[in-house]
Amino acid sequence: MNRFLLTVFCVACFVSCKSTQQTEAVQPAKTASKQAPLKPSKVNGPRLTSYWQQHVDYTMDIDMDVNTYQYKGTQKLVYTNNSPDVLNKVFYHLYPNAFQPGSEMDVRSQNIPDADGRVKDRIGKLKPNEIGYIKVNSLKQNGTTIEHETVGTVLEVQLAKPIQPGESVTFDMVFDAQVPVQIRRSGRNNKEGVALSMTQWYPKLAEYDYEGWHADPYIGREFYGVWGDFDVALHIDKNYVVGGTGYLQNPNEVGYGYETGTVKRPNSDKLTWHFKAPNVHDFTWAADPEYKHDTMQVPNGPLLHFLYKSNMPKDKLENWKNLQPKSVELMQFYSDHIGKYPYDQYSIIQGGDGGMEYAMCTLILGEGNFEGLFGVTAHEMAHSWFQFLLATNELTNYWMDEGFTQYFGKWAEDKINGISFEKSTKQTYDVYTYYVKSGTEQPLTTQADRFHLNRSSSISAYYKGYIFLNQLAYIIGQENLETTIKEYFNNWAFKHPNRVDFIRIAEKVSGLELEWYLTDWTGTTNTIDYGVKSVEGNTITLERIGLMPMPIDVSVTYTDGTTQDFYIPLQMMRGEKPTTATTLNDWAWAYPTYSFKTPKTVKSVTIDPKQMMADIDRENNKR
Repeated sequence: MNRFLLTVFCVACFVSCKSTQQTEAVQPAKTASKQAPLKPSKVNGPRLTSYWQQHVDYTMDIDMDVNTYQYKGTQKLVYTNNSPDVLNKVFYHLYPNAFQPGSEMDVRSQNIPDADGRVKDRIGKLKPNEIGYIKVNSLKQNGTTIEHETVGTVLEVQLAKPIQPGESVTFDMVFDAQVPVQIRRSGRNNKEGVALSMTQWYPKLAEYDYEGWHADPYIGREFYGVWGDFDVALHIDKNYVVGGTGYLQNPNEVGYGYETGTVKRPNSDKLTWHFKAPNVHDFTWAADPEYKHDTMQVPNGPLLHFLYKSNMPKDKLENWKNLQPKSVELMQFYSDHIGKYPYDQYSIIQGGDGGMEYAMCTLILGEGNFEGLFGVTAHEMAHSWFQFLLATNELTNYWMDEGFTQYFGKWAEDKINGISFEKSTKQTYDVYTYYVKSGTEQPLTTQADRFHLNRSSSISAYYKGYIFLNQLAYIIGQENLETTIKEYFNNWAFKHPNRVDFIRIAEKVSGLELEWYLTDWTGTTNTIDYGVKSVEGNTITLERIGLMPMPIDVSVTYTDGTTQDFYIPLQMMRGEKPTTATTLNDWAWAYPTYSFKTPKTVKSVTIDPKQMMADIDRENNKR
């Protein structure tokens, strides 16, 4: 089982290791003041009429010293309060501060029973020149110096003047920072020799939404950010090649595969890389003097950029070449099955501690076999939809990102490789069953940092989140599921949907009531267990053993060798899925048994013959 856990996911995101009809394009905003328009849909989520979200625009100038791994920055941040609330304070994330002895990430790693193998006690052993930090030297609100205090990975800011609803204010900051030795996601000199993996590297304003502030400390899990536009000028050693978020504004002053004409670099020890990124909620970059830079165009899609170490062994370099046309297929698959990718570029960069998704790019390890390289790329690219375009709060709805990504990532990977997606899905169900029987399961709604075990967090998010979608297809029908995903994207891209927003889309697409499914599968550890209690002539009696309700598919074989499929709707669904099976009367959940008669004498009965229910005991599904 442990070996399977290591191989099914993308290594980086797994914390223990870590219809073809195309929808209308969703375009990112090209101006700082307006959000991208979305295609109107016949299916509207419950919060759209009163929905609001904050907006922030960053202008940053960064000077990087590649010898000391320290950098100085200035940040001008224009924050628009679109909420109905008066704000008296704001918070920033200072993520690099997690990589210091005694940080919450350090202490948690040393106390959790199954520590992440990449972290363990390594943070506690960092020397002063190896730690990460951001030191805020000054901060002003509309020109007035304001009080601020660094508390771990969060900057607490008391405003000089409250921010009124609809008001925009400007924050000016000067800061110093140091890049930590790479332990988790961000850092320098990773085990494959990549010099700089700059993720979660700048003072990042925390999100404020209908639930309030989300100034969560960085302990080990994922992120949540404010949508906005980024304008970043990076000054770095002229020999370093950079890739990441945003469109390069001065390609012919830089070169390195970005040029559109004659390259004319300034006579200086440093190059300035000027990037702009419209309507994103994070900004990431990586740099190395040995990066090789390739590009490949997706037909009717973005230009893909590939940055990887040029000094790898020949077979590893071939893997990166072979990855490129496969990545085009992945981009086309996701655009067809979820919604069109809205930006003009996407970069796949060697530089992670496994694989991690960011705005318009991913950072991944690059020296494994081709199967692993393609698998992690499939997963991380799928995140561009669920983590970056739909952008759920990953601390409270971790599974909506990782589970949905895992489902589509495996579907795309298996489809392109010509292998069985059903087999991958069965393995996922097997892991879930193991998890239930381990006695360590916690509800999917558990805050991501508060799982007792890393393993529990991972299985919950990746596996149980994956099953949520596959099992929903069983409940409402595959075609309805595929329509639901596209409507979900059309309604909620460039917003921050939650689990209720998703299930309401599914309800309106299918015409079924599904609150019961969302409640039991995500908010409890109730399990599904249905069995065949008895077969007497042409009378079949089924029983519900587990607490979680489900509609039931039944396949019956008669003594004359013929077969017949039956469908028993769940009463609280208030309707039925599309099916060619014989539809019987509803089964109300409170009744522990259900009997029905067949037209002929029964030889055998099978509940859920396609095994799409996460029934924890399949031994009693047949008689």
